[in-house]
Amino acid sequence: MIDPQAWLAKRTGRFDSSGIRKVFDLAARLSNPINLSIGQPDFDVPEPIKEECIAAIRQGKNGYALTQGIGPLREKLQARIDAQYGHEDRRVFVSSGTSGGLVLAVLTLVDPGDEVIIFDPYFVMYEPLVQLAGGVPVLIDTYPDFRIDLDRVASAITSRTKLILINSPANPTGVTLDAGQIEGIARLAAERGVALVSDEIYREFCYDSPFVSPAQFNPQTIVIDGFSKSYGMTGWRLGFVHGPRAVIESMLKIQQYTFVCAPHPVQWAGVVALDVDIRPHIEAYRRKRDRIVEGLADCFELVRPTGAFYAFPKVPWGTGSDFVRRAIEENLLIIPGSVFSRRDTHFRISYAASDETIDRGIEVLRRLARQRPGSTAS
Repeated sequence: MIDPQAWLAKRTGRFDSSGIRKVFDLAARLSNPINLSIGQPDFDVPEPIKEECIAAIRQGKNGYALTQGIGPLREKLQARIDAQYGHEDRRVFVSSGTSGGLVLAVLTLVDPGDEVIIFDPYFVMYEPLVQLAGGVPVLIDTYPDFRIDLDRVASAITSRTKLILINSPANPTGVTLDAGQIEGIARLAAERGVALVSDEIYREFCYDSPFVSPAQFNPQTIVIDGFSKSYGMTGWRLGFVHGPRAVIESMLKIQQYTFVCAPHPVQWAGVVALDVDIRPHIEAYRRKRDRIVEGLADCFELVRPTGAFYAFPKVPWGTGSDFVRRAIEENLLIIPGSVFSRRDTHFRISYAASDETIDRGIEVLRRLARQRPGSTAS
């Protein structure tokens, strides 16, 4: 009898299972862990959004939606996008989550052998997704401050470069690029004729300055966005993508033969979500950010997060993996930086958690910072 392993496509061997999922599996086995690993809001979906989804289900809106999304949601999104950018050629469609939008963008734009520039550290999905499409990830190191060096980007662009993938505010660092950096990368992509994809799922979580999109400077930017983080709808799988009409139409062709459509009743909830005020949640997360920074600043080397809900401290001893293993022994769940990077020097904290959980995590981290492997110091 043949080993089923022999049936597997070669592309499946190019990457391992997500290190984040491994931590989630571990969390399920621990008793009352201090969980600062999960990249999803700790607030629930606002009640008006829930009620609209329930109503849509009860009204029988449970079949397939149009591949491009229901009219009321697309029209509302398009009006907002038009008001913000004023691009005649910019169109929007509804995707099955932001991750679904990223999958469609890469499959639409990247041929085997094409190079895709990714900034290290990066969201865990980026590199494997490029590899699935047969592309070649080109990683540009952004340590120690996680800013983009435009000269390094310009030098990395070759005749094979098809795409630059940018994420600001960023997962895992929490860093938000300033307007000058955003404009620089946008104009560089336009000058070199390289596609630019901007992952803007954390755009609402900007704490120190207004959000800036590269689409403001480069009208051909493809923007990936969604409802998961802003409205606590991570399990509802509702996103949207906007960009040049030709790209959007090609992405829709692939959506038709893959995801088919975003969940139908959830799309009706999305119409209501766009009018829900989430500013109180953003303010709460600003305070959580400050809580983490103030609690760790004297023990860890930490670039101050300015967006999203992550911090990415440098470990005070050992490797990131060593430090995380020690933290897990103390019932604290965090993610090693090597999950997001070619380096193993940092770890990711998600402060999308209760203040009590954050405080417990800070206590453990401060204690660990004073220790060394084999030490029993407290």
